[in-house]
Amino acid sequence: MAMAAIIGRIALGLAVVYVLLLTLLFVFQSRLVHLPYLPGRELVATPERIGLQYEDVHLRTADEVRLHGWFVPVERARGVLLFFHGNAGNISHRLDSLAIFNELELDVLIIDYRGYGQSEGRPSEEGLYRDAEAALAYLREQRGFEDGEVVVFGRSLGAAVASRLASGHDVGALIVESAFTSVPDMAAELYPIFPVRTLARLQYDTRTTIKRVRSPVLVVHSPDDEIIPFRHGQTIYQAASSPKQFLQLRGDHNTGFLRHRDMYMDGLRQFLDEHFRER
Repeated sequence: MAMAAIIGRIALGLAVVYVLLLTLLFVFQSRLVHLPYLPGRELVATPERIGLQYEDVHLRTADEVRLHGWFVPVERARGVLLFFHGNAGNISHRLDSLAIFNELELDVLIIDYRGYGQSEGRPSEEGLYRDAEAALAYLREQRGFEDGEVVVFGRSLGAAVASRLASGHDVGALIVESAFTSVPDMAAELYPIFPVRTLARLQYDTRTTIKRVRSPVLVVHSPDDEIIPFRHGQTIYQAASSPKQFLQLRGDHNTGFLRHRDMYMDGLRQFLDEHFRER
């Protein structure tokens, strides 16, 4: 009886811990996905550090949230790239990417989502989608670009935002890099002992939204990605409609495109030359 009582107490304790963890996953899942304070919201540099001119941009979303971003022009631009970054940090941590797209002769608009960097508000899935719509509207209304002159680019979490935006507009092209198929898919792989698909309040369903994109699509992913498995990129590519291309990168999730910069740039340039009309 004593042993049975001990086993019962252990089982009860484990059940309590399990339920507690389930509750934490449900309540705090937005904080597990959106990481504006890692490494921080402070802007640590501007494009001037790498010799690029830029303009501060402030825009308002449909729900009256004030966002901050940069517009980085290039002489004789072939179009403009709308940049959506990953789930951590802010625009000042993306200078290397700004340099790459500048060399590819693209103006760049990069924004911080609500709750990131100098942007107001708190991040949420629907909120980030509104931020993306506001950024595209800014390019159209304030900069005079047509949708077909815009390359929508998203990396990691930003790929889900970019895909959702491109699914509703006839943009010039869509580039999704190091993307996951959906938050529930990722969560099921990370937390297999929990019913995360039932608990999920966030979707960021790139696999579904990319099916609705009618613009040319480039999917970029590395087999060495230690955060988002390569099969996610393969699945997204399979779901996309033609015309589409797959650029198999090398290196890890955060630095692969830098460590193999020439390969990366050659793949982007080939895709743009073939599928994106110049302004």
